[in-house]
Amino acid sequence: MQEKMKEKMQEKIQEKTQDKETSNKENAYDDQDTGINADENLSGTSYLNDEIAEGNVIEKLSQELQDQKDKYLRLVAEFDNYKKRNARERLELIQTAGKEVIGSLLDVLDDCDRAEKQLQQSGDTQLREGVQLVFNKLRSVLYSKGLKPMESLKTDFDVEKHEAITEIPAPSENLKGKVIDEVQKGYYLNNKIIRFARVVVGK
Repeated sequence: MQEKMKEKMQEKIQEKTQDKETSNKENAYDDQDTGINADENLSGTSYLNDEIAEGNVIEKLSQELQDQKDKYLRLVAEFDNYKKRNARERLELIQTAGKEVIGSLLDVLDDCDRAEKQLQQSGDTQLREGVQLVFNKLRSVLYSKGLKPMESLKTDFDVEKHEAITEIPAPSENLKGKVIDEVQKGYYLNNKIIRFARVVVGK
């Protein structure tokens, strides 16, 4: 009786052992089929870490590429602004290159204006015409360089371009606050004031 019981117990133990071995083999086959190791510390999961690392590298390179594009666009914009500013400054330099020379000739033009008034009283027609020809030629040359006389007589007094020498009673009501007389003519050079007009203002 005891021997039969021992035999039955040994059979049960053998069956459990076989079932456990069978279960382990099936799990091993499943892991082998999927190619994934359940233990993250083993080499079976190394390819997952490789994919994550590769994704980080691509993202980093994309960000660096975008940064370089932004830097390039800023440099292009800065260079374009530099070219425009340089061209503008060069044009202004050319336009005002003779400013000092032309400015020194304004006194000569003042003398020409005074001489013309005196010549009007001269009875020598040939002399008057000859001198007038020289004066006109001088004005023509200076005007071609961008010089332009300022029209001030009977215009409103403007502190931006007029320098008031004195004020006198206006001969008529409509001349109050206007330029009555011009002591010294004002001039523009390339549309910029090179000399203010010195005037007498009516009050």
